[in-house]
Amino acid sequence: MDTLPPALSQWFTEKGWSLHPHQWDMLARARDPATLLIAPTGGGKTLAGFLPTLAELTATPAKGLHTLYISPLKALAADIRRNLRTPIEGANLPIRVEDRTGDTTYTQRRRQRADPPHILLTTPESLALLLSYEDAPRIFAGLQRVILDELHALAESKRGDQMTLLLARLQSLSPGLRRVGLSATVEDPPALARFLAPDTGILLADPGPPPDIQMLETDTPPPWAGGGGRYAMVAILEQVKQHRTTLIFHNTRAQAELFFRDLWLANTEDLPIGIHHGSLSREQRERVEAAMVAGQLRAIVCTGSLDLGIDWGDVDLVIQVGAPKNVKRLVQRIGRANHRYNAPSKALLLPANRFEVVECKAALDAVRDGTLDGEPRGPGPRDVLCQHILLTACSGPFDAGQLYAEVITAGPYAALTRPAFDATLDFVATGGYALRAYDRWQRLKQTGGLWHLRDPRAAAVIRQNLGTIIDIETLKVRLKNRFGGTPLGEVEESFAATLTPGDTFLIGGQVVRYEGLREMTVEVTNQPGRDPKVAVFNGTKFATSTLLTQRILDIFQQERWSDLPAHTAQWLSLQREVSRLPDAETLLCESFPHDGREHLVVYGFAGRNAQQTLGLLLTKAMEEAGLAPLGFVATDYATLIWGIDAVEDAAPLFDLHALQDGLETWLAGNAVMKRTFRASAIIAGLIERSHQGRRKSGRQATFSSDILYDTLRKYDPDHLLLQITREEAMRGLIDFSRIEDLLARVSGRIETRRLPRLSPLSAPLFLEPGRIPVQGAGRERLAEDAARRLMEAAGLA
Repeated sequence: MDTLPPALSQWFTEKGWSLHPHQWDMLARARDPATLLIAPTGGGKTLAGFLPTLAELTATPAKGLHTLYISPLKALAADIRRNLRTPIEGANLPIRVEDRTGDTTYTQRRRQRADPPHILLTTPESLALLLSYEDAPRIFAGLQRVILDELHALAESKRGDQMTLLLARLQSLSPGLRRVGLSATVEDPPALARFLAPDTGILLADPGPPPDIQMLETDTPPPWAGGGGRYAMVAILEQVKQHRTTLIFHNTRAQAELFFRDLWLANTEDLPIGIHHGSLSREQRERVEAAMVAGQLRAIVCTGSLDLGIDWGDVDLVIQVGAPKNVKRLVQRIGRANHRYNAPSKALLLPANRFEVVECKAALDAVRDGTLDGEPRGPGPRDVLCQHILLTACSGPFDAGQLYAEVITAGPYAALTRPAFDATLDFVATGGYALRAYDRWQRLKQTGGLWHLRDPRAAAVIRQNLGTIIDIETLKVRLKNRFGGTPLGEVEESFAATLTPGDTFLIGGQVVRYEGLREMTVEVTNQPGRDPKVAVFNGTKFATSTLLTQRILDIFQQERWSDLPAHTAQWLSLQREVSRLPDAETLLCESFPHDGREHLVVYGFAGRNAQQTLGLLLTKAMEEAGLAPLGFVATDYATLIWGIDAVEDAAPLFDLHALQDGLETWLAGNAVMKRTFRASAIIAGLIERSHQGRRKSGRQATFSSDILYDTLRKYDPDHLLLQITREEAMRGLIDFSRIEDLLARVSGRIETRRLPRLSPLSAPLFLEPGRIPVQGAGRERLAEDAARRLMEAAGLA
């Protein structure tokens, strides 16, 4: 089919619209089994994906569900419904379009199952729920096409792994199903095509003009540390005044909140501004979205909640505050500006601190070169497979062999062996060796060769717990005393997971000693006068990609830096004079005295998680060598360790086998594994996060998961869920693979420079959060004074 139905063609003519070449191409490929369309933001990808559906339904009216559209965001599904209704109602087409997300009412969801629309717009979680019902074969029997929007975003998480299993299920229910993937930012099109289906054809649209992107110039140089961009508030407000609508992106919700507050206070002309992120209530988000669509806001401070392809009003400028950490994410955000085909997107990058100037320059170069980054994903996680087996059992009895054959058609699970599948099925059915004596984990049984739910009533609870998104918990911190404890504040659970008894950290301006975790409360005691051993890691949640770190190291090796601001070029030149700049072939370590302590800096450029893990392992190795470390702090680029004794040669600390042994010892006595175990146990269905419609608190889930974890470690150390936990921890919070890659890359070339004082490149590390415990009215002035003294010590002032 390569023509439009007369009604639709006439409507396009009346509107003065003409199709782009890639939209005609999608019509021509309407019967292909799988197609991946890669087109720039504003290029009409979504319409291109739907054109064959509109043409088919107009030519041959269908009864029941014809096309399923899957989006990673609820808001995106609602936006597409609004946009689709324009041509459908304008051309008077006999097509019913509805969306089904977590916001859809119970009455609507029930009616949709009984009488599905022609086009259903949904999310992976809502599709999983639909497939879990006994009438799923009837609902999807006539399904012709499935459209996956923002496919690259789905492919990067467990939601994507789940999505491939759901697609395999849909293909079994409707063998003639055709798949369409839509994406704007793809670093490896063949890999994403394989993710969609083995026989996917790739359609590349004209990429359009390159974006107009540059660094935001400010009169005030960026600070040496920090992540808020507050120093450039005047310059940002000036840009807002010069444009119709500006999106101001931040990497974390906390940074967005702080920036919005400062922007509001600086906004003396009362420009209408708003804030949008995932932690806001649905009502508040919808109010902001409506104002954006109506063009009533001049600026919106936002996070990843606006990364994807929602067309919000007349946005003509994007400002990224803080280094983007990932080129692909930056390109996605740039595309929010001038959301029109063949119109260049306009964007400005604002480095939040001095080091980020170099990273922003590396990102700008990558965008201009058309180079995207992407870390390779491993095999499909087995906790997601566990959930899929439970989902399948909810919909009715199944044959294990047939389900295995279906599962391995999903790309991430193509290499799954039959013994591994059978082990997973056994765990789902019985809980595994250590738990099979307990009735609550006897979930499946086999009758007449088919597996089914042991108690059909369990289906309701399983459905309540579907999904792969785990809420981020915060834990309260209390001073441990006999009166119940004085509350000090909250820390993210991911930070608490790195602590072991005896560690000291900073909260509320005071240093405290971690004593333990009790009922989801971090218990601490006062440690006045001591340096914090572990700093609070409240920076970006993203690790700088491998591609960006390589580009940063390449910039370091340039002879001159004429395209960098003068203050940054001077900083790098002085580092080269005093020590040297890191490179990709050698691991640079610097050792020097400062402020009565000895310091070691390791410039690994391995990302924040890996650098933090490196700090934990190196301090352990230093303790064993009698070097008396006192603590460390880590960034995306380096780890700074302070202690009593000088490190003359750091190379012996980097024995890979010793680091691996240290990791095993550390993991055995640390909360990281328990935290990871809880997340995997929830996804695998071993622990409920909801029961009878009520969400369990993190405390309740952790209490039961801790008992389970300790029981399995003691009685069944090879239990499947413990294997899954280790796999997830190693590629998640710990990111040990990047440490292994680093050591493999340098191949023993580890250079330790003993310096008389701190180096220019190390100086900002002393200003990382947790290094200067200053609070109160004079906090900013004192912090500036501390920064000035540090830079003087480094020869930078």
